[in-house]
Amino acid sequence: MAKNKTITVKGAEINIISKGNEDYISLTDMIHPFGDDSIIKNWLRNRNTVEFLGIWELINNANFNSVEFDLIKKQAGLNSFVLSVKKWTDATNAVGVFAKTGRYGSGTFAHRDIAFEFGSWLSPEFKIYLIKEFQRLKEEENNRLKLGWSLQRTLAKVNYRIHTDAIKENLIPVELSKQQISTVYANEADLLNMALFGIAAKQWREQYPGTEGNLRDTAALEQLVVLSNLESINAMLIHQGKTQAERLVQLNSIAINQMKSLLNNKQLKKNQIK
Repeated sequence: MAKNKTITVKGAEINIISKGNEDYISLTDMIHPFGDDSIIKNWLRNRNTVEFLGIWELINNANFNSVEFDLIKKQAGLNSFVLSVKKWTDATNAVGVFAKTGRYGSGTFAHRDIAFEFGSWLSPEFKIYLIKEFQRLKEEENNRLKLGWSLQRTLAKVNYRIHTDAIKENLIPVELSKQQISTVYANEADLLNMALFGIAAKQWREQYPGTEGNLRDTAALEQLVVLSNLESINAMLIHQGKTQAERLVQLNSIAINQMKSLLNNKQLKKNQIK
């Protein structure tokens, strides 16, 4: 469960939490301008709501208990019918709505698809503002991720200059032709590509013909961080007189360890989605 984010809609501060790659919006926060928890209870006992929740689960949840859903749907609409979030999730294994307590918000949360539908129940105007604020939040998050990627790509290019200077000073005799020098640079660039991506630039182009950019332009943020480190480390190994074969083995081992560390770093994941 990721740390919560908030948006403000018509004066209501609404918490949003993430589970995996999906966002869940607090229905409890959404009802503040309209009334108390009875609004959510009345919405849940509505037959149209039950059908909508069931269809959403059938599409998105492979473990959804459709047999129990059919039994609940048959009762929906009766004067005696009452449905709570807990009863719904316990009976059907539903994942679209859930109730929680804890540090990052308490109350009833629903997947954004369901929360937008609930917004229609509250007020069409409220739903429109909710969607606009949610979209604004996601755009800001995407822009921050793009900026982070751009900064790491720039850092990789700066380190690449350090890397090529080390090649020039230690691997390229002055009598080589420009074409020969270019070949050495390309070989050293592919040394890093092989250590990190497991593929050479030419092989990548053959596998993905017509793709814009190059192998490194498609790299994830974590890969760019490791690439920057590898370029600096390779420059140091070149100065130490290590052979290309020795450097490849060492750089590959470093790349594996650093990628595992970055991908398992929970704090880094939290910072990326703040």
